[in-house]
Formats: sequence, structure tokens, C-alpha cells
Amino acid sequence: MGDGQNGVLRVGFEPRLRLAFQGAKISSDAGLLVYRELDEAAKLTESAAGELFDFRIGRNICHSMTALLRQSIYSRLAGYEDVNDADPLSLDPVMRQVIGGRAANKQAVSASQVARFETKVLTEPGNLESLMGLTGRWVDSIRERKPMKKLILDMDSSVSPTHGGQEGTAYNGHFGCDCYHPLFVFNQDGDVESAKLRPGNVASADDWRSVMEPVIARYRPGRSTNTSGATRRSRSRGCTTCSKPRAAATPSASRPIPCFKNTPHTC
Repeated sequence: MGDGQNGVLRVGFEPRLRLAFQGAKISSDAGLLVYRELDEAAKLTESAAGELFDFRIGRNICHSMTALLRQSIYSRLAGYEDVNDADPLSLDPVMRQVIGGRAANKQAVSASQVARFETKVLTEPGNLESLMGLTGRWVDSIRERKPMKKLILDMDSSVSPTHGGQEGTAYNGHFGCDCYHPLFVFNQDGDVESAKLRPGNVASADDWRSVMEPVIARYRPGRSTNTSGATRRSRSRGCTTCSKPRAAATPSASRPIPCFKNTPHTC
């Protein structure tokens, strides 16, 4: 083993090999680079941040809305669910690069900054409304580059366990825990078309119209969504154990789409 110079160790059998203790340059989140490539191609987070109202004022603003939104999203993609994880992530070399801007050369968003962004900025009424339609706009953006030939919509509920006194949390007998009971609509490619966060004790099909009908409206003939005829061949599916299908108005009169009535039980 050769002598260390400037904190770098070299081995005798391979002079080009260097051993360095530089933990700040090590990351286990390199997979985020692939997501960032897709993001950059479709301008997903950039366009989304442009629709959010930024009421911050003063000269001490360190990160743009785009950077804040990216760290909020990418940290979840990497499996970091807690805001407290933002502090160590702010030093992660991959996270700093995928966020971009000031973070690329200095430090990414801190835990306190992420907390203020998610609890104050995103909860502003206009921003909440913008976020509700965000997934649909992202799907439309991708479809402009890759039109779909058919459309299948899947509706199902899920469970999001809670561990405290969060607003709307309630005990759900089917899942056996305190939770939220969100409802989702996916297309045949697994993309989230729409979602709604609901209290934990509502039935699976509760308020399904507010989730499904805006999606159907986006795909009706005459809309700008590029589906290459998908609105003429479309169908929807739902969890049959939690709902009762019935015919409803469809983008095409030739094929009814099964929609879902609420049921008295909670599951």
C-alpha cells in the first residue's frame, strides 16, 4: 500500500486505482438519474412548479419552486418518506444534481425548508387545486410524444396508515388500522390519472365520481389529449368486492363504461 497524499491512498499493483474517504461523493440513489432524464425530456416538474403560486418574498430565498418540488418528489421516489430525511439528502451528490440550480453546487433543500413548502406553500388553496390536476397533465404531456391506441381505466382504493392525530385519519375495520383511504384511477400503463385523499372510514367507492369523471372528460372526443382514437375504444374497471357496476355516460356512445355505486360497508 502506497503512502497517502491529500487523503488519497494508492495501491502498488495498479497505480491508477485510488482509495479515498470521501463519503459525500457516495450515493445509493443513482436510480434517480433515470427519473430525472424523463423529467427533463417532458419538463414535468418544471411545468408543474410554474403553475404553483409562490408567496415567498425577501432576499433570503435559497431554492426555486422547481427545486423544492423536485426534492419533495424525488425523495419519495427514493423511498424516503419522512421530511426529516431531507437534511442528509441535502448532501447527497445524486440528489443535489437531480434537483439542480443552487443545489448542484452547494446544498439541497433542508428539512425545515421542505416542511414549510409542503405544509404552507402546497396547502394554499390555489396550489391544492393545481396539484389535483397535476397527474392528468403529466399523462397528457407524455401522450403528446407517445399517443395511446386504447384506454383502460382501473379504479381502486388503497390504505395509507397514519400514526398520530392527523386531520381525517380514522380507524378502518377492513385494514385494521388508523389510516387514510385514498382512491386512485390508473390507465392501462400504470400511470396515475387521478387520485383523491379521503378519510379512513369511508367506503371504497365513496365519492368516486369526483375522481373518475374528470378523467373521462379529458378523453372525450374534441379534447386536445392525443390518444389516437383511444376515446373510441375505452373501458374502465373497478374493485368488484367494493362496488356495484352500472352503465354510465361514456366518451363513445357505442361502448358503455361500467361505473360504480357506493356500498354501505367499509372495506
